[in-house]
Amino acid sequence: MVDQAESRVRDTSLARASAAMALATAVSRVSGLLAKVLLVAVLGLGMVNDSYTVANTLPTVVNELLLGGVLTSIAVPLLVRAQQDGTRQGEAYAQWMITMGGVLLIAATTAAVAAAPLLTELYLGPDTRANAALTTAFAYLLLPGIICYGLSALLQAILNVRGVFGTPAWAPVLNNVVVIATVVVYALVPGEISADPVRMGEPKLLILGIGTALGIAAQTLIMAVSLRRSAFRLRWRWGWDRRLSEFGGLAVWVVLYTLVSQAGMVVITRVTGQGTTGSVATFNYAWLLSQVPYGVLGVSLLTALMPRISRAAATRNTGEFVADVSLGTRMSAVLLMPVSALLVVAGGPIGVAFFSLGASDVAAADRLGWSLAAAALGVVPFAITMLQLRAFYAMKDARTPTWINVIMVVVRSVLCYAALALLDPRDLVIAVTGAMSASFVVGAIIGQVWLRSRVGRLQTWRTLGGILRALAASLLGCGCAVLAIVGLRGILGPVGPVADAWLSLVVHTVVVLAVSFGALALIRAPELKPALDRLARIARRR
Repeated sequence: MVDQAESRVRDTSLARASAAMALATAVSRVSGLLAKVLLVAVLGLGMVNDSYTVANTLPTVVNELLLGGVLTSIAVPLLVRAQQDGTRQGEAYAQWMITMGGVLLIAATTAAVAAAPLLTELYLGPDTRANAALTTAFAYLLLPGIICYGLSALLQAILNVRGVFGTPAWAPVLNNVVVIATVVVYALVPGEISADPVRMGEPKLLILGIGTALGIAAQTLIMAVSLRRSAFRLRWRWGWDRRLSEFGGLAVWVVLYTLVSQAGMVVITRVTGQGTTGSVATFNYAWLLSQVPYGVLGVSLLTALMPRISRAAATRNTGEFVADVSLGTRMSAVLLMPVSALLVVAGGPIGVAFFSLGASDVAAADRLGWSLAAAALGVVPFAITMLQLRAFYAMKDARTPTWINVIMVVVRSVLCYAALALLDPRDLVIAVTGAMSASFVVGAIIGQVWLRSRVGRLQTWRTLGGILRALAASLLGCGCAVLAIVGLRGILGPVGPVADAWLSLVVHTVVVLAVSFGALALIRAPELKPALDRLARIARRR
């Protein structure tokens, strides 16, 4: 009885923390979607958008290689351990991380800006349909954002450990607002971005590049202000910290993990760049859209769960560690599976409904929609894999996640090059997103097996039962939605592609989600109970 009571308290606490972040993250994702829709409406899905997209990923690539991957993976466990030594010791360690991270980021930014043409060449390759000169011009404007990306990740980790989740969840909204304003200004300024020749001082080029960089700067600033208001003293702390060896040992493997990931992204970018014009941007938007449900639900769950998993690992409480990992896996499946299923069946309508505006066209938007459907197949495996990898990091094991990632990248790369050899260029981007999804299915299976070999029984059958319940409910929802669409089309008759896309999107959304979550509620899926209890408490307050 005591274990059950503790489990209910743990589930309720997790649901409360996740719900608060989910609201902020939902607003962030919606505003981010609006920014992407406006970008496609203004730039289209062609050469300019390809060039901008590649350049916009370069700061995150360099940051991940040098700092971001380390922070998002191992900073929280190490900060939790430092906090357990006392408040003063925890704050001193955080100050040391900010100092060392700041120095590293400044050096990395300087080197990256100097090497912008080389980075462009690495990612585009000789056969791309993007414009290398235009990509390099954007890169010069966007690469200084490396400092902000790194500090943003570091400040978020420190705030989360100090129990502050709201500001990091809301900060990206400010970033999106700045980007939306940038796109509006870009559209109002007369002229076009010239690609032959590329003019670095061109107003539209400067507006888009500098405005995008200002967005991430604003996001970082608001988190710095929040940290200062939490009574944290922002000060430089130099010298050797006794935990430096522990940090460095883990960081080496995380950097290797990130290098492997970026090697996989080079393959994806080069292969996708050999498809039709706009394929790189199409892949990027499809992948980002598929991550919306994970960003709203999965990241919120993982962020709330990680400090607890880290504390259980630090105190060697295997029972609580296994319970939290199992709970996280099952809740990820139950919450994400219906939404993932919705994206699979409604991918095409989503693409046409939102991305056939302005400079884009229905054919390109439809291709984006099918790419989204392929990417959505990997949402649940991706969420499970991310949870498993963080569990390894909490146990101070950074080696195993790296090897799991090697396997995933090899699978992904083989599938990408097979698609390049066998498929029409128009279908290439859809196949590449499918390869991403398949690699995460492999990663989730291998991660479960590897984690079980480390800690013993992982409540695997209980976890599998939760996943199968979510899958069955989602398939039922998809089947009902397809029948509803067929019936409505028979009644209404032929309509235009955009009108048909909106009709399909509305029907799919209502039917898939209502039937899937309704079925889970009817069978009383235990993973859904914490979220339902939270909604009931909110309703009673009103």
